[in-house]
Amino acid sequence: MARIAGINVPVKKCIPFALTYIYGIGITTGNKICDACGINKGKRVSELRDEETEKISNFIRQNCVIEGELRKEVSMNIKSLIELGCYRGIRHRKGLPVNGQRTHTNAKTRKGRSRLPIAGKK
Repeated sequence: MARIAGINVPVKKCIPFALTYIYGIGITTGNKICDACGINKGKRVSELRDEETEKISNFIRQNCVIEGELRKEVSMNIKSLIELGCYRGIRHRKGLPVNGQRTHTNAKTRKGRSRLPIAGKK
């Protein structure tokens, strides 16, 4: 495992895919980081030199919100929605889907396990 921006990323993957192991960086952002740093996208993390790794880390530190800061920002946004009492905040508070999905048959993951006993066979 190589360390980029304080996170262990897999060595055998191509750089844009390896960067997705960092919370807040997806494929598109990984590709943009490679372009900005002038690194070949097909290159594996194990093939990176130390200065290239440092260049990627510095670019991420300066231009991206990642890991703890991003998690904190997202949770603060959710808390503010809940405090406002808007529709999305109420859905967050109740633990229901927020973006208008149906709940009659779906949303088992978001709603959780049902607490009603199931009648057995006789």
